[in-house]
Amino acid sequence: MSVRETLRAAGADFYHQSWRLFLLNSALSAFVVPVVVAGSLAPPLLVLLVLAGPLAAALMHCAVQVAQTEELRLADAVTGLRLHWRRGLALAAVLGAAIVGGTTAIPFYAGGGPLAWPLTMLAVYLLVLLGVLQLALWPLAVAERERAFGAVVREAVAAIVRRPGPWAGLALALTLVNLAGAAAALAPLLTLTIAYSFLAAAHFALPRSPTREAATDG
Repeated sequence: MSVRETLRAAGADFYHQSWRLFLLNSALSAFVVPVVVAGSLAPPLLVLLVLAGPLAAALMHCAVQVAQTEELRLADAVTGLRLHWRRGLALAAVLGAAIVGGTTAIPFYAGGGPLAWPLTMLAVYLLVLLGVLQLALWPLAVAERERAFGAVVREAVAAIVRRPGPWAGLALALTLVNLAGAAAALAPLLTLTIAYSFLAAAHFALPRSPTREAATDG
Protein backbone atom coordinates (compact mmCIF):
# COMPACT_ATOMS: atom_id res chain seq x y z
CA MET A 1 0.00 0.00 0.00
CA SER A 2 1.40 3.39 -0.99
CA VAL A 3 1.46 6.41 1.30
CA ARG A 4 -1.37 8.03 -0.65
CA GLU A 5 -3.50 4.88 -0.44
CA THR A 6 -2.73 4.60 3.26
CA LEU A 7 -3.83 8.16 3.99
CA ARG A 8 -6.98 7.66 1.93
CA ALA A 9 -7.84 4.38 3.69
CA ALA A 10 -7.22 5.93 7.11
CA GLY A 11 -9.44 8.86 6.18
CA ALA A 12 -12.28 6.58 5.09
CA ASP A 13 -12.02 4.49 8.26
CA PHE A 14 -11.88 7.59 10.43
CA TYR A 15 -15.00 8.93 8.76
CA HIS A 16 -16.95 5.75 9.51
CA GLN A 17 -15.77 5.58 13.13
CA SER A 18 -15.38 9.31 13.71
CA TRP A 19 -17.32 9.79 16.94
CA ARG A 20 -15.71 6.79 18.66
CA LEU A 21 -12.21 7.81 17.60
CA PHE A 22 -13.00 11.39 18.60
CA LEU A 23 -13.80 10.21 22.13
CA LEU A 24 -10.71 8.00 22.35
CA ASN A 25 -8.39 10.71 21.00
CA SER A 26 -9.92 13.17 23.47
CA ALA A 27 -9.46 10.75 26.37
CA LEU A 28 -5.74 10.42 25.60
CA SER A 29 -5.41 14.20 25.34
CA ALA A 30 -7.31 14.68 28.61
CA PHE A 31 -4.48 12.86 30.36
CA VAL A 32 -1.52 14.21 28.40
CA VAL A 33 -2.40 17.92 28.40
CA PRO A 34 -2.61 18.42 32.21
CA VAL A 35 0.66 16.51 32.64
CA VAL A 36 2.39 18.71 30.04
CA VAL A 37 1.01 21.87 31.64
CA ALA A 38 2.11 20.71 35.09
CA GLY A 39 5.48 19.68 33.68
CA SER A 40 6.02 23.15 32.26
CA LEU A 41 5.89 24.43 35.85
CA ALA A 42 7.66 21.48 37.47
CA PRO A 43 9.71 19.54 34.84
CA PRO A 44 10.11 16.36 36.96
CA LEU A 45 6.35 15.82 36.58
CA LEU A 46 6.88 15.13 32.89
CA VAL A 47 7.93 11.61 33.86
CA LEU A 48 4.21 10.97 34.35
CA LEU A 49 3.85 11.03 30.57
CA VAL A 50 5.04 7.42 30.64
CA LEU A 51 1.61 6.61 32.08
CA ALA A 52 0.11 7.75 28.78
CA GLY A 53 1.68 4.67 27.20
CA PRO A 54 -1.15 2.29 28.14
CA LEU A 55 -3.74 4.80 26.89
CA ALA A 56 -1.86 5.17 23.62
CA ALA A 57 -1.62 1.38 23.31
CA ALA A 58 -5.38 1.12 23.84
CA LEU A 59 -5.94 3.70 21.10
CA MET A 60 -3.59 1.81 18.80
CA HIS A 61 -5.47 -1.40 19.60
CA CYS A 62 -8.63 0.32 18.35
CA ALA A 63 -6.81 1.62 15.27
CA VAL A 64 -5.58 -1.89 14.44
CA GLN A 65 -9.10 -3.23 15.00
CA VAL A 66 -10.56 -0.72 12.57
CA ALA A 67 -7.80 -1.19 9.99
CA GLN A 68 -8.22 -4.96 10.03
CA THR A 69 -11.99 -5.34 10.39
CA GLU A 70 -13.60 -1.89 9.84
CA GLU A 71 -15.43 -2.51 13.13
CA LEU A 72 -15.04 -0.72 16.46
CA ARG A 73 -16.84 -0.52 19.79
CA LEU A 74 -15.87 1.69 22.70
CA ALA A 75 -15.47 -1.52 24.73
CA ASP A 76 -12.52 -2.36 22.46
CA ALA A 77 -10.57 0.45 24.12
CA VAL A 78 -11.05 -1.21 27.51
CA THR A 79 -9.95 -4.52 26.01
CA GLY A 80 -6.91 -2.84 24.50
CA LEU A 81 -5.96 -1.26 27.81
CA ARG A 82 -6.24 -4.61 29.57
CA LEU A 83 -4.22 -6.47 26.94
CA HIS A 84 -1.50 -3.94 26.22
CA TRP A 85 -0.93 -1.77 29.30
CA ARG A 86 2.43 -3.37 30.10
CA ARG A 87 3.69 -3.08 26.55
CA GLY A 88 2.35 0.47 26.40
CA LEU A 89 4.36 1.38 29.49
CA ALA A 90 7.48 -0.19 27.99
CA LEU A 91 7.05 1.60 24.67
CA ALA A 92 6.45 4.95 26.35
CA ALA A 93 9.39 4.50 28.73
CA VAL A 94 11.81 3.63 25.91
CA LEU A 95 10.51 6.50 23.77
CA GLY A 96 10.72 8.97 26.65
CA ALA A 97 14.28 7.96 27.52
CA ALA A 98 15.36 8.26 23.88
CA ILE A 99 13.76 11.70 23.51
CA VAL A 100 15.41 12.95 26.69
CA GLY A 101 18.76 11.59 25.52
CA GLY A 102 18.39 13.09 22.05
CA THR A 103 17.19 16.51 23.14
CA THR A 104 20.02 16.66 25.67
CA ALA A 105 22.68 15.57 23.20
CA ILE A 106 21.72 18.01 20.42
CA PRO A 107 22.31 21.28 22.35
CA PHE A 108 25.33 19.74 24.09
CA TYR A 109 27.08 18.93 20.82
CA ALA A 110 25.83 22.10 19.11
CA GLY A 111 27.67 24.18 21.70
CA GLY A 112 30.89 22.22 21.30
CA GLY A 113 32.43 24.27 18.50
CA PRO A 114 32.68 23.79 14.71
CA LEU A 115 34.10 20.27 14.99
CA ALA A 116 31.04 19.07 16.88
CA TRP A 117 28.56 19.56 14.04
CA PRO A 118 28.79 15.94 12.75
CA LEU A 119 27.77 14.68 16.19
CA THR A 120 24.96 17.24 16.31
CA MET A 121 23.64 16.12 12.92
CA LEU A 122 23.96 12.48 13.96
CA ALA A 123 21.89 13.15 17.08
CA VAL A 124 19.24 14.93 15.00
CA TYR A 125 19.20 12.07 12.47
CA LEU A 126 18.81 9.44 15.17
CA LEU A 127 15.98 11.39 16.81
CA VAL A 128 14.14 11.65 13.48
CA LEU A 129 14.73 7.96 12.81
CA LEU A 130 13.30 7.19 16.23
CA GLY A 131 10.13 9.07 15.31
CA VAL A 132 9.77 7.13 12.07
CA LEU A 133 10.34 3.88 13.92
CA GLN A 134 7.35 4.57 16.18
CA LEU A 135 5.02 4.37 13.17
CA ALA A 136 6.01 0.76 12.59
CA LEU A 137 6.69 -0.28 16.16
CA TRP A 138 3.41 0.61 17.87
CA PRO A 139 1.06 -1.19 15.42
CA LEU A 140 3.30 -4.26 15.38
CA ALA A 141 3.68 -4.29 19.16
CA VAL A 142 -0.10 -4.27 19.55
CA ALA A 143 -0.98 -6.63 16.70
CA GLU A 144 1.70 -9.15 17.69
CA ARG A 145 1.45 -8.94 21.45
CA GLU A 146 2.32 -12.63 21.89
CA ARG A 147 5.78 -12.10 20.38
CA ALA A 148 8.75 -11.00 22.44
CA PHE A 149 9.30 -7.26 22.53
CA GLY A 150 12.80 -7.56 21.06
CA ALA A 151 11.48 -9.55 18.11
CA VAL A 152 8.85 -6.90 17.42
CA VAL A 153 11.48 -4.14 17.52
CA ARG A 154 13.62 -6.05 15.02
CA GLU A 155 10.63 -6.53 12.73
CA ALA A 156 9.81 -2.81 12.88
CA VAL A 157 13.41 -1.88 12.04
CA ALA A 158 13.45 -4.39 9.16
CA ALA A 159 10.20 -2.97 7.78
CA ILE A 160 11.71 0.53 7.66
CA VAL A 161 14.98 -0.71 6.14
CA ARG A 162 13.02 -2.44 3.37
CA ARG A 163 11.04 0.72 2.49
CA PRO A 164 12.84 3.77 3.91
CA GLY A 165 11.40 6.23 1.39
CA PRO A 166 7.71 5.39 1.90
CA TRP A 167 8.11 5.31 5.68
CA ALA A 168 9.79 8.71 5.63
CA GLY A 169 7.02 9.99 3.37
CA LEU A 170 4.34 8.74 5.74
CA ALA A 171 6.14 10.28 8.71
CA LEU A 172 6.35 13.63 6.91
CA ALA A 173 2.69 13.53 5.89
CA LEU A 174 1.50 12.72 9.40
CA THR A 175 3.78 15.37 10.89
CA LEU A 176 2.15 17.95 8.63
CA VAL A 177 -1.32 16.68 9.55
CA ASN A 178 -0.61 17.02 13.26
CA LEU A 179 1.12 20.39 12.87
CA ALA A 180 -1.95 21.62 11.02
CA GLY A 181 -4.09 20.30 13.86
CA ALA A 182 -1.93 22.09 16.41
CA ALA A 183 -2.04 25.32 14.41
CA ALA A 184 -5.85 25.23 14.29
CA ALA A 185 -6.21 26.26 17.94
CA LEU A 186 -5.01 22.77 19.02
CA ALA A 187 -8.55 21.38 18.89
CA PRO A 188 -8.07 19.00 15.93
CA LEU A 189 -4.80 17.68 17.40
CA LEU A 190 -6.42 16.99 20.76
CA THR A 191 -9.50 15.33 19.31
CA LEU A 192 -8.83 14.03 15.79
CA THR A 193 -5.38 13.95 14.24
CA ILE A 194 -3.65 11.64 16.72
CA ALA A 195 -6.24 8.92 16.16
CA TYR A 196 -6.02 9.47 12.41
CA SER A 197 -2.23 9.07 12.60
CA PHE A 198 -2.61 5.82 14.53
CA LEU A 199 -5.00 4.54 11.87
CA ALA A 200 -2.59 5.43 9.08
CA ALA A 201 0.30 3.73 10.89
CA ALA A 202 -1.80 0.59 11.40
CA HIS A 203 -2.74 0.47 7.72
CA PHE A 204 0.85 0.96 6.58
CA ALA A 205 2.59 -1.35 9.05
CA LEU A 206 0.25 -4.32 8.93
CA PRO A 207 -0.77 -6.57 6.04
CA ARG A 208 -4.29 -6.08 4.81
CA SER A 209 -6.64 -8.54 6.46
CA PRO A 210 -8.30 -11.29 4.36
CA THR A 211 -11.70 -9.83 5.29
CA ARG A 212 -10.87 -6.43 3.84
CA GLU A 213 -9.15 -7.96 0.81
CA ALA A 214 -12.29 -9.95 0.04
CA ALA A 215 -14.45 -6.84 0.45
CA THR A 216 -12.19 -4.87 -1.89
CA ASP A 217 -12.11 -7.63 -4.49
CA GLY A 218 -15.87 -7.95 -4.29
